[in-house]
Amino acid sequence: MKKALFLFYFLVFYASAQLIWWGYMLVNFEPGRKGMIFGEGMIFMFIFIWGALRLKRQFKEEYRTHQQQQNFLLAVTHELKSPLASVKLYLQTIQKRDLDREQQRMFLSNSLKDIERLDYLVENVLLATKLENRSFSFPKEDFNMSELVADVVDRLQKNACKTEIIKPHVEQNVILHADKFAITNVVTNLIENAVKYSPPCAHIEVNLFPRENSLIFSVSDHGIGVSDEEKKLIFNKFYRVGNESTRKTKGTGLGLYIVKTVLQKHNASIKVKDNHPSGSIFEVTFYNYAK
Repeated sequence: MKKALFLFYFLVFYASAQLIWWGYMLVNFEPGRKGMIFGEGMIFMFIFIWGALRLKRQFKEEYRTHQQQQNFLLAVTHELKSPLASVKLYLQTIQKRDLDREQQRMFLSNSLKDIERLDYLVENVLLATKLENRSFSFPKEDFNMSELVADVVDRLQKNACKTEIIKPHVEQNVILHADKFAITNVVTNLIENAVKYSPPCAHIEVNLFPRENSLIFSVSDHGIGVSDEEKKLIFNKFYRVGNESTRKTKGTGLGLYIVKTVLQKHNASIKVKDNHPSGSIFEVTFYNYAK
């Protein structure tokens, strides 16, 4: 990156110096046209510098995107390797040791959790790939959103903590018209993010209720929160929240990008608000119940 920027600045300096030199030569050759030469030279310099700055910004954006993709590949590799190694260890232990039935059940249960984690990661990557295709459309249907949220909460509750940290407040029998698979992914991503960035066994509130002609789904946590500057960036592809210490948490940077993109195609919106005394509230609004 530094070598490329050095070469870029050198070429800009060289081109500018050549332009000034040739302008000086033309003025000496035709002093009567000095004003015209000076004016056209200034316009050309302005266009040249503007183009050079645009090129520099584009170059930096491409480099940043490349770095994000590299980080994404590293994160995916780690996310795949960790549960695979865990499942392998559990199965090898069951195979090589004479365990009682309760221990076998516990090891198999933990293996299933790791397999669910792998399945969720693969679903995220596949959905993100589909969203890149502009012609892709979601197969929408009527389904019970209340049951969907309750199922996701129940599954993530078992994986989060032994105490009851996910507190659902769900209006019963709410029907939503949408792609059930995609909305399941949205709900899972938002609740998993709340668990991921919260202190151990902190309370997380999940709400689902109608408001006038809209359906509100919100997830509130008491974690690290999101700064005002990052609120504009968190839905970008591959973006990770926080400083280096918070980025040590597991993740690929796809979750909120998928959430935002899916909701845009479902007559819905999402906003991020500050929770008090700490944390964030992610609030999704389905207009006209997404019909």
